[in-house]
Amino acid sequence: MALLTEHEQRKVAEAIARVERETDAELVTVLAARADDYAYVPLLWASLLALVLPGVVHYFTGWLTLRSLLVVQWGVFIVLCLVFRLPKVTTHLVPRRVRHWRASNLARRQFLEQNLHHTVGGTGMLIFVCEAERYVEILVDEGISRRLDNRSWDAIVATFTEQVRQGQTLQGFVACIEACGELLKVHVPVTQVRNELPNRLVVLG
Repeated sequence: MALLTEHEQRKVAEAIARVERETDAELVTVLAARADDYAYVPLLWASLLALVLPGVVHYFTGWLTLRSLLVVQWGVFIVLCLVFRLPKVTTHLVPRRVRHWRASNLARRQFLEQNLHHTVGGTGMLIFVCEAERYVEILVDEGISRRLDNRSWDAIVATFTEQVRQGQTLQGFVACIEACGELLKVHVPVTQVRNELPNRLVVLG
């Protein structure tokens, strides 16, 4: 899974700049490779399977002596730890609700770290993506939420999420920004020319 190149990041920045010419909203985009390394997950699953599987084989077949059972358990544990540490495998071992909870927490931290809560008129807007979790979220400050209900973004988020799932992250970002811009220019139209926050894609490796 590769994050966007510098050229692709510039395309995202250009899309933001186009939208902000017609709205007071301040858009910030964040792309994270993953919300967490889930380091405990491989250990947990490897420990559980190394304890159970050789024991089940021994119980039903009697093929293993107590000494060989211990050696097999160690071997299974080591092999599974290595396999389960592969990012794609680890992601599938974590329940979807846990993955989305971690991604959602990271999105909220980014909203604060990118100073979106300090914009004039409370018009900060975050478009957040976690690639490994296939997670997309749009967060807005009160200046926008007073004029646009959170459900306004549901269809945009659903479409973008599907594009991330298909590996079309760049196309998803540009389409999402443009779709948000169509709503923002109507409900949060430009009243003064300003650019409080950088029009760049923030990449979290």
